[in-house]
Amino acid sequence: MAGGGNRIGRKDAQGMQELIGLYIREMKLSSGFNRQRIFEAWDVVSGASRYTLDRFFRDGMLYCTISSSVVRNQLYFQRDVLVQKMNEFLEKDEMLVRDGKEGPIIKNLILK
Repeated sequence: MAGGGNRIGRKDAQGMQELIGLYIREMKLSSGFNRQRIFEAWDVVSGASRYTLDRFFRDGMLYCTISSSVVRNQLYFQRDVLVQKMNEFLEKDEMLVRDGKEGPIIKNLILK
């Protein structure tokens, strides 16, 4: 087959990790998949998953609605550290699809 672009030939050996990433990009699933990875980073790093009512991510901004005003206040003062640790968590995440973008995934954290 000529001009296959990203098509995988029969003789091309690729690892499963590469194949999964290729499949996610080809099927245009990376946005939703990355959003789930970002939400997991929030749950793991913040430790506030049980107080998190809603999460929304767009253009580097992670919005989290917290049910407890006490927890929200504690997290507010740790925002910069949380953003840094979530980005470190995501850098180590082999399943995150970067699509050639450089820099931090999460740029700011908004707590409601």
